[in-house]
Amino acid sequence: MNTNDKNCTDKQSIFYTTPIYYVNAKPHLGHAYTTISVDVAARYSRMCGKETYFLTGTDEHGDKIVEAAEKQNKTPEIYTNEISSLFKNLWPTLNISNNDFIRTTNPTHINVVEKLLTRIYESGDIYFSEYEGIYCFGCERFYQERELVDGKCPDHGTEPQNIKEANYFFAMSKYQDWLIDHIKKNPDFIRPERYRNEILSFLKEPLEDLCISRPKSRLTWGITLPFDENYVTYVWFDALTNYISALGFPDGNKFKKFWPGSQHFVAKDIIKPHGIYWPTMLKAAGIDIYQHLNVHGFWNVGGSKMSKSIGNVTDPVEVTQIYGVDQFRYFLMREMVFGLDANFTEDAIVQRINSDLANDLGNVFSRVLAMNHRYFKGKVPEPVKYIEKEKSLSLESSAAETIEAFKMAMGCNEFHKGLIAIWDFISILNKYIDTTAPWVAAKDDARKEELATIIYNLVESLRVVACLVFPVMPETSIKMLDIMDLKNRVKTIKDMDGHSTPSLEGIKSWYQVTPGTEIGKPPLLFPRVDPDKKQNKDQKQDSESEKCSSKALKPEKNSPASLKPQISIEDFAKIDLRVGIIISAEKIKKSNKLMKLSVDLGEDTPRQIVAGIAQNYNPDELQGKQVVVVANLKPAKLMGEASQGMILAGNDGTKLVLTGFTSPLTPGSQVK
Repeated sequence: MNTNDKNCTDKQSIFYTTPIYYVNAKPHLGHAYTTISVDVAARYSRMCGKETYFLTGTDEHGDKIVEAAEKQNKTPEIYTNEISSLFKNLWPTLNISNNDFIRTTNPTHINVVEKLLTRIYESGDIYFSEYEGIYCFGCERFYQERELVDGKCPDHGTEPQNIKEANYFFAMSKYQDWLIDHIKKNPDFIRPERYRNEILSFLKEPLEDLCISRPKSRLTWGITLPFDENYVTYVWFDALTNYISALGFPDGNKFKKFWPGSQHFVAKDIIKPHGIYWPTMLKAAGIDIYQHLNVHGFWNVGGSKMSKSIGNVTDPVEVTQIYGVDQFRYFLMREMVFGLDANFTEDAIVQRINSDLANDLGNVFSRVLAMNHRYFKGKVPEPVKYIEKEKSLSLESSAAETIEAFKMAMGCNEFHKGLIAIWDFISILNKYIDTTAPWVAAKDDARKEELATIIYNLVESLRVVACLVFPVMPETSIKMLDIMDLKNRVKTIKDMDGHSTPSLEGIKSWYQVTPGTEIGKPPLLFPRVDPDKKQNKDQKQDSESEKCSSKALKPEKNSPASLKPQISIEDFAKIDLRVGIIISAEKIKKSNKLMKLSVDLGEDTPRQIVAGIAQNYNPDELQGKQVVVVANLKPAKLMGEASQGMILAGNDGTKLVLTGFTSPLTPGSQVK
């Protein structure tokens, strides 16, 4: 997709829409992706200070709804209420920030459909005629022979039936030349470019008029035509009208304010109704057409198109319950290039979580906060303005470049590039840490100011990262800012509903973090996912693991534990013992013995280790303590918490004492 500024909307009031989803089935991965992508675009728009209105909803009329309801022995009303609620209730679960949710069974929508039909009918662009053609009941539309694939519907693979009936038609062909001219004069009207070219290619053939009615003798579940009570409205004419009915067309203030900046987001399978039917309908009604049609590709699952018959339809609720909402949102936005197809697999999402979120973002966040606690007792230090080593590695200038790259990408729906820009900056932060080596500066009293500036610049950089990830991972953004005590200090903008959004313009200036700000202890922001235990965690195994751990830490009282059988030096060499520094500790709820530790082993990210020491140590006294860790112990789960190693301790039958060292050692050093 071209990322020139001209492709990015300059309107100050923006209207974002998903297609309204057809309620003949439950929500799936495709619905989630479209809605999350619009949510990301809307959140970014609010960050830019634009007044933003975000609409989604459900499409509830037509043959397929009646058929689906009959299969469940329900009326269309009851059935649509049930399925529509599944969509409506899903969006808060996925952190969707829509301002409105429309249903095509709403009386206000029906009223606007009737007004639009009447306006076009009275202008002479709707006429009555008999028509014979091939009709797909699955698509609820007539096809031309040239559109079929081997004589079958390209979407359903079924043979359309020949139907002859009298209906009302919209004179769509009248506006073919106008539409071609509009698309050519506005190259970013449909984007990415490949879909613009697809519509222009379709328009090379003569455009047929659009049948916009169905006789009630065949279908009653629909909006009755205002000029003929024997017919109901074609479902696409009904559904497309939602975009203006939700804004209060024709006289509503929302319509006047938001319609000029309208941004439709759709999947590529419905580009024809949105790219041809809808603009010609608007033109015929004398309504300004929308600004942009943004088209994305399909999600394949495991390399195959989603299909009930092969059982690979992915439930977004199940995915988020396993991996987390922000993790799911990040994966979708990072994995798919907007406009192209992408493949969803569990291996891919686990890889993104472990590599991008745990190793990269989570690690640098924990690393910086741990150093701030280690060297400045958790309080942000006062920086000086210049460090010699920063000549070629200025975080301030790198942050400014990152923000500009982020703006260019996000403003044009290149969400993956926006995230790449942030992650490139995270790589710069890690390089900065390695180059400035704060652990070396900490040993030299003459370099205290230098150390303070290093840590300050890193904290400032985390502020930038936390704000930039907001559109894609709002929960993570707020959590990071909250831990750094910046949630109420960063510059924000109030949206239409009174919610605060980080200001993109406000992110830019450096030295926003006030020295002396007390920062929380470094958390495990994104726990790693065990690739071998992606789903359906074995609770029984967890329970048995905890029992084994308890037994291992509690030998018989009043007498030393008996010696175990001798082992060879080769057996002992298999155990990898390392020096670890405890960064943070907290007791595990519902357990008297277990404590969750975050331990620095000199790796990219701290490890989470669960140890049975809660009866002998308070969390506060463990921070900064050096311990011996069995680093190559197979990961386990204790009380539902992942444990990536074991802490060694002595046990005389009355108390536990952690094994330690008389002098400080570098984290990750081998213990021999």
